[in-house]
Amino acid sequence: MVSGAIRWDPERYAATARFVTELGRPVLEWLAPRAGERILDLGCGDGLLMAELAALGCAVVGIDASAEMVEAARARGLDARVMDAQALAFDGGFDAVYSNAALHWMPQAGSVIGGVRRALVPGGRFVGEFGGAGNVAGICAALNAARARRGLPSVSPWFNPSPVEYRAMLEAGGFSVERLEHFPRPTPLPGPLGDWLQTFTGAFLEAVPRAEHAALLAEALERLRATHLGPDGAWRVDYVRLRFAARRALD
Repeated sequence: MVSGAIRWDPERYAATARFVTELGRPVLEWLAPRAGERILDLGCGDGLLMAELAALGCAVVGIDASAEMVEAARARGLDARVMDAQALAFDGGFDAVYSNAALHWMPQAGSVIGGVRRALVPGGRFVGEFGGAGNVAGICAALNAARARRGLPSVSPWFNPSPVEYRAMLEAGGFSVERLEHFPRPTPLPGPLGDWLQTFTGAFLEAVPRAEHAALLAEALERLRATHLGPDGAWRVDYVRLRFAARRALD
């Protein structure tokens, strides 16, 4: 995770959002890691996917803006460092950079792409998946409607580009795009949608008095009941993902 605006709790994240990590395995398939490669994980979280790469024989470095998440990754015996992915401090040496469910927390996307290019060897791979255009649109609409009822402006806390927009950014940053997919992925939650909101949507509570937080979230949940609660009793999140594989140009 990479947003400085949110304090990440590794135990709460594991309990309410572990599915985010589990759904990141297609990113590793696109990455096609090989033993001996040096790989950088942008937004490593508690390091579960890093550990899988290390078990394959890769030399993995993970970075995350959350000191709590980095501590959890280090507890797995991994090389994890507190760092802002929008200001990477690496100069070459990595065969690949990958990121799962983190790039949408990084609004300075051009800086991220530039830092990734500097971190990679010529011909190195950049592979990732994150929220694309339309991601959690229904949830955002419900939360912003609750804000509007309190006289507050709408907020849009995530970077969710269209595939055309992101392809252009990668190409302008010195990458050739080999694969890019933009697709809906409605995702059932392991528990109540309220737990997901508590974990991920703190930006929508900005300027809202603390005493009103629970009421705002409850109002949004009531709006979402008709569209996000299935007949099986499971809540679903309206994820739309952008998955890509790009390669740094040869110098």
